[in-house]
Amino acid sequence: MERGLFEGALEDECLKQGIGVIPYYSLASGFLTGKYRSEADVGSAQRGAGVKKYINPKGTAVLKALDDAAKNNGATLAQVALAWLLQRKAITAPIVSATSLKQLDDVLNSTTLELDPESVAALDKASAPA
Repeated sequence: MERGLFEGALEDECLKQGIGVIPYYSLASGFLTGKYRSEADVGSAQRGAGVKKYINPKGTAVLKALDDAAKNNGATLAQVALAWLLQRKAITAPIVSATSLKQLDDVLNSTTLELDPESVAALDKASAPA
């Protein structure tokens, strides 16, 4: 959701220098899990303020791409989002948090998920910086 803050010169320099990147908020405060799809879903959620900024046409497009990729790859949205991050050359390890065993399972299973090229292309397009 925040690719524009990193991609370009900063990512290029990290790759050139062999610097691994550990992104924070890898699931965009839970938005990329599909938990928040409208302002009504945000409500009084603990991370509501951080998620509300993603409830827009771009966010909807990213969730649609995640939904499709999850269906095509037999995975959850969180697994797909993390697998997409892990397949990027500059990313060493995304930072995530888990508050349940199911969430931990999603995180761990994302490390072995290999996304099909169509899903990667759709996610790249939907999440591309403006």
